[in-house]
Amino acid sequence: MTSAVLTDRAAPRPQPVALRVGLDPLRLLLALLIIMTVSRIHQRIHILAMMRPALVLVVLTAVFAFLSPRLLSTSGLLRSKEARVIVAFGLLACIATPFGTSFGNSAKFILEDYSKVLILALLLIAGIRDARDLYTLVWSYVVACGILSWLSIFVFGLSKAGSSAMRLSDLDTWDANDIGVVLMVGLALTLLVIQSSKGHRRIAGLVIMVGIGMTIARSGSRGAFLGFLATGAALLVLASSVPVANRFALVLVTAVALVLAAPEGYWDQMLTMLNPKEDYNWSATNGRRELTLRGIGYMLNYPVFGLGIDNFHRAECIDVLSDKVKFHQSGTGLRCTPPHNSTLQAGAELGFTGLTLWFMLLFGGIRRMLRLRRQLPAEWRYGDEEERFLHHCTTYFAVAMVGFVVTSFFVTFAWIDIVYILAAFMAGLQVSVAGRLAQGGSQPQQQQVVMPSAGRRGRQVAYRRSASLAR
Repeated sequence: MTSAVLTDRAAPRPQPVALRVGLDPLRLLLALLIIMTVSRIHQRIHILAMMRPALVLVVLTAVFAFLSPRLLSTSGLLRSKEARVIVAFGLLACIATPFGTSFGNSAKFILEDYSKVLILALLLIAGIRDARDLYTLVWSYVVACGILSWLSIFVFGLSKAGSSAMRLSDLDTWDANDIGVVLMVGLALTLLVIQSSKGHRRIAGLVIMVGIGMTIARSGSRGAFLGFLATGAALLVLASSVPVANRFALVLVTAVALVLAAPEGYWDQMLTMLNPKEDYNWSATNGRRELTLRGIGYMLNYPVFGLGIDNFHRAECIDVLSDKVKFHQSGTGLRCTPPHNSTLQAGAELGFTGLTLWFMLLFGGIRRMLRLRRQLPAEWRYGDEEERFLHHCTTYFAVAMVGFVVTSFFVTFAWIDIVYILAAFMAGLQVSVAGRLAQGGSQPQQQQVVMPSAGRRGRQVAYRRSASLAR
C-alpha cells in the first residue's frame, strides 16, 4: 500500500542523496585538526610533537577560511544557541579575569589554551555547511577514537599504580580517567556512523566500537564505567527510530568487548562504588567529597565571576581560601588539587554565571537535539542516506552529550575541546537540516506526524505547524 500524504501543499522532493566523506582543503584541515585534538597522537610521536601540529593546523585552517570565505557558512555562527554559548564563555572568561584570584594565571591560560578551544569550535561551526561536511567531521572524531583505542590496546601498558586493579598507565595522550570522557562521546558517534554507513565504513565502525569497549575496560575508570551504563541506557531509551533489537545488539557487542578485555581486579574496583563511605574519596582531605565542599565554598565566596578560569588548583594550595590551606600544618605538604568535576570547575572558576552557561551547553544541547528530532519530517527516518543521517544525528548527539555529562562529572574537562566539538556538531546539524529543507522547498516550521497505516511500511503523514527548527 502506498503512503498517503495529508497536506494542503505537497512540497517538491529533492533528488536522493548518497552520503559520503568529502575532503576539500578546508574540511581536510578541520578533519586533521579533530583527529590530532581528540587522539593526541602527536604526543606519542616525539618528532611530530616538536612540529606543533595542532597549532599549525589551527593557523592554516584560520588562514584558509579567511582567504576562502565562500567555503564557510555563517548561519551556524549567527543563529545557533551553541555558538552564542561558546562565545559567551569566552567573553565571561576574559571579563572574570580581573575579579579572580590570579589575573596572570587566568590570562595566560586563556591566551595559551582556552583561546585555541574556542577558535576550533567556531571554525567547526563555520565549516559545516551541509550533511556531507557534518558526516566527514563526525567520521574524523570516530577515526581519532580508533587511533586512541589502538594505542590503548596494543601500545600503552597496564599497571596497578596505587590501585588494586590493573589499568592503563604512562599514557602519552590522556590519562586513564580522561580517556573515558573522550571515548564515551566517541562511542555514540561511532554508533551513529554504523547506523548511517554501509560496506567497509560500517565494518570499520564496528571494529572501532569493539576497540572502545575494550579500552573502557583497560582504563579501570569507574567514571567511564558509569558513563557506559548511562550511554547504553540513553541509547535504549532515546533511539526510537532504531529497532529495539538493533539497539540491544549494539550495546551488547560493546559490553561483551568490555567484559572480555577487563583486566585483573577490574570488577572489584567497580564494586567499590557500592560502598562509597569506605572509599578514599569520602573522607580524605584531597578526596572528591571534601573537594566538592570546598568548591561550593568558592562559588559562594565568588558568586558572579568565580575564582577566575584555571585558578581552582591555586586556591587549593597557594591562595589562603580553603580550609585545607587555613588548617594546614607546615611540613606535611600541600597538593594543588584540580576540581575533578567539570560542573564544579565551571561553577567555582566562573561563578554561578559560568555554571548557568555550562548547564545551557550540556542540558540545553540535549533538549535542543530532542526538540529538533520532533520537528523533522517523519519520512526522513526512511528517506535517502542524507535524510536518515540527519535524523539519526539528533538522537546520537543527545546520547553523546549524556555520556559526556556523566563521565565529565568525575574529571576536569570544562575548558577542554571535547564538549565544544560536540556542541559544534550540534550547531552544524541545525545548519544542515535547514539547508536540506530548503532544497526540498519545505518550510522549517513544518512538522510531520507519523500515523500507523496498513501495508508494508505504509504511512499516513499529517503536517502541522511548529516552532522554527533553528530555535
